[in-house]
Amino acid sequence: MVAAGPLRIVFFGTPAFAVPTLEALLSSRHPVVGVVTQPDRPRGRGQNVVEGAVKARALQASLHVLQPTSIKDPAFLTQLAELRTDLGVVAAYGKILTEAVLSTPRLGMINVHASLLPRYRGAAPIQRAVAAGESETGITIMRVVRALDAGAMLATAHRPIGPDETADDVERDLARLGGLLLAQTVDRLAAGPIEEVPQNDHLATYAHRLTKEDGLVVWTQSAHRVHDLVRGMHPWPHAYSYLNGQRLILLRSSAEDGAEGSPVTPPGTILEAKGDTLRVSTGAGVINVLELQAEGKRPMRTREFLSGHRIIAGDRFTSAP
Repeated sequence: MVAAGPLRIVFFGTPAFAVPTLEALLSSRHPVVGVVTQPDRPRGRGQNVVEGAVKARALQASLHVLQPTSIKDPAFLTQLAELRTDLGVVAAYGKILTEAVLSTPRLGMINVHASLLPRYRGAAPIQRAVAAGESETGITIMRVVRALDAGAMLATAHRPIGPDETADDVERDLARLGGLLLAQTVDRLAAGPIEEVPQNDHLATYAHRLTKEDGLVVWTQSAHRVHDLVRGMHPWPHAYSYLNGQRLILLRSSAEDGAEGSPVTPPGTILEAKGDTLRVSTGAGVINVLELQAEGKRPMRTREFLSGHRIIAGDRFTSAP
């Protein structure tokens, strides 16, 4: 049996999540003949222009890099066509691709999506899944179509979500898993057509792009819901609330079952604040704040934070200053 030949691949990706997929392709027998990534942008407090993680790795590997400001630019489309690609691979590129781009590679384009589709289509599938308290997520390799994350599925891999894992923890592991599954899928495509399973659109949910406001804690919710929010919003935008007029970021927590949060102890009330303990009532149960951060300050464990801030039992977290 004659082995199928390698596929010429163009890779679309921008942030760190996409780098393990690029690495998996570089370790495969399939040549990456071009990398398309978003333009360098100002980042951080100093707003210095820096290159994305994918661009940095592509340059290190001496790959041909394209950074179009618009994927509709005729000059970019010409450059893309000149690569003579067999397959396009997308991992967190960050822009909706046009029909002209999708139709350029001979075998079309496939995407590494960080959820078990059709659940959590959209920009923030990992964060939304963790914040919703899901016990499982995964990777789907899907066909890229014009509709958002609605293409047929070529492969899936499952991954449990631990009760105290943050979105950051899950994302790192899914990035690795996505690279492995993508490389396997490309090998299968090189050997010939593979089964593509349509999604059930009726089961679709959407993971909208995160905003800073998504991190606001609603203390009338249960302790487990608040704990899931803390986990899901880490490392950005972070869960937050206000105490004595100051915005505090909640970085780590644990949840206690129970019925506290009655009229005697309204949700958001601090029940205990001493040593390593900062316990807060919720709509049902209690949150233990393990690590937190004042606006503009560094993260602190609870003991260190309490030693420098006057917080007492009876103080109450609020939704506004």
